[in-house]
Amino acid sequence: MRNSWALLVDLWRLVRGEDQRGRKVRWMIGLLRPYRGRLILMFAALLLETAAGLAPPYLAGKAIDSGIRTGDVAALDLIVGAFVLAAVVYAVSTYAETYLVGWVGTRALQDMRERIFSHLQSMSIGFFTRRSPGVLISRMTNDVEALNQLVTSGVVTIFSSTLTLVGVVAILLVLDLKLALITFLTFPLLALASVVFRIVSSGTYRATRERIAAVTAYLQETLSGVRVVRSFGQEARHQAVMTDLNEQNRDVNMKTVYLNASYFPAVELLAAVGTAVILLYGGSQAINGAIQVGVVVAFVGYLTRFFEPIQELSQLYTTYQQGMAALDKIFDLLDTAPDMVDAPEAIDPGTLRGEIELDGVWFSYDEQPEPGDDAWALRDVDLHVPPGQTLALVGATGAGKSTFAKLVARFYDPQQGVVRVDGHDLRGLQQRALRRQLGIVPQEGFLFSGSVRENVAFGRPAASEEEIEAAIAAVGATAFVAALPEGLETQVGERGIQLSAGQRQLVAFARALLAEPRILILDEATSNVDVRTEKTIERGLERLLHGRTAIVIAHRLSTIRRAGKIVVLEGGKIAEQGTHDELIAAGGVYARLYGAWSESAA
Repeated sequence: MRNSWALLVDLWRLVRGEDQRGRKVRWMIGLLRPYRGRLILMFAALLLETAAGLAPPYLAGKAIDSGIRTGDVAALDLIVGAFVLAAVVYAVSTYAETYLVGWVGTRALQDMRERIFSHLQSMSIGFFTRRSPGVLISRMTNDVEALNQLVTSGVVTIFSSTLTLVGVVAILLVLDLKLALITFLTFPLLALASVVFRIVSSGTYRATRERIAAVTAYLQETLSGVRVVRSFGQEARHQAVMTDLNEQNRDVNMKTVYLNASYFPAVELLAAVGTAVILLYGGSQAINGAIQVGVVVAFVGYLTRFFEPIQELSQLYTTYQQGMAALDKIFDLLDTAPDMVDAPEAIDPGTLRGEIELDGVWFSYDEQPEPGDDAWALRDVDLHVPPGQTLALVGATGAGKSTFAKLVARFYDPQQGVVRVDGHDLRGLQQRALRRQLGIVPQEGFLFSGSVRENVAFGRPAASEEEIEAAIAAVGATAFVAALPEGLETQVGERGIQLSAGQRQLVAFARALLAEPRILILDEATSNVDVRTEKTIERGLERLLHGRTAIVIAHRLSTIRRAGKIVVLEGGKIAEQGTHDELIAAGGVYARLYGAWSESAA
């Protein structure tokens, strides 16, 4: 009883559309709107294909009754000619329909990928810290491919099979009403089996999308960290985890196998029962002279044609469930609104002077931190940085230095307080206008696949050869670039794997310089390089920092002694601030940090 009630509840939920499938399907159909001209041609070809496909059983029956049994060769020749014509029309229309479906489907899915990618580009940095890159990749690949199967083959199957079903029913009713009604007795059983299959399989196909996303995410993470895995000798453990994920993926896919193995043979059995009824009842009627033999032959042919589209629609439902599960996942992504958007009245401030001000800023990476919570990364920070000044941030790990820089770059907005540039609240500036005047060199210089030239010119793709070479020379990278096999055209590999850490960082510095930012952020930019490379970078820093407002974060205090202002952060608060000499004289936190650094350097 409980199972029956659950079945009714699930059915009612599907009928009411409480899963919002209708909205999602309408959105997907909207992707086809720009190609409606070719869609009309496709449906015209589909109508011709269906009509030509329905002709042979009827013509075979006519050939028996009007040609073979009566000995009328002329009638037989005419019917055979019509048969051949139907075959030619079917072949041509099938080619046209297949081509047009592929053309429209490929472009619609290209548009979908671009929409997903564009949506991802609009998301904040915080979004990417909360989502696994592998899962996002799965949305763009596995899930879109599942929709590809639905769009390219599903649309045709739906309309072709539906038209075929309607056409077969109409022809059977015209051929013999009584025999047709007896044939239709199998329909209620078929409908019940289809409803049960739909309800049972709906959750299973969603689970398959979740499992394949988990496999993709773990694969991406493992390949990205392959050097760490290899260095710690953890290949066996990672293999075990991947085996477990694959087994989970296999188990959930086997559930769909069991469902298909049960449902489709049931449809075949009902088709066999229907054919047996026609042969038994229709054959006896033909023997008694109540109907013609050709009608019975046509009925058997059309009954096969009738169950074929039902099977196709049933198989399509498998594709439909996979596609809808993928669409659900895609909509989970698309329905996630960007939490960092330009205000309607956001302005482009023009060229920035670089004045930075933090007024009563509180920030936490938690979405809803409590007032006394330890989760606050910055607490009541007030600070003013004049244009062109170099601000050095000092403090222990977790003190809030990188968070400070992220707020200035507007990767996040503070929960309380205001961050201003040139007197403008960052929330009132266009993000694109701010970012094009912002340069960031992180702790690990990230390079894209491509040449050294392309990476240096990333922020200014239109930069001239002379400007690129000048930027490289300014940071002291000319010698290493000249020593590369192909100089500026040397391919750096994914994430710059072909270069050393120091070389990657030099390219990152040159990239920042060429972009000509008004505000420059160096987030522990020299912590991963050797002393010799650090000296090279330091010589280029004077050129890089000249005339720009800069925020320099470093554990190596040698890189910040010449800063115009040094701010020491402790527990998200400003512990002290001043010049290097002032803070040494004060004998506070900075003096102790500098003393510890001096001892370690010695």
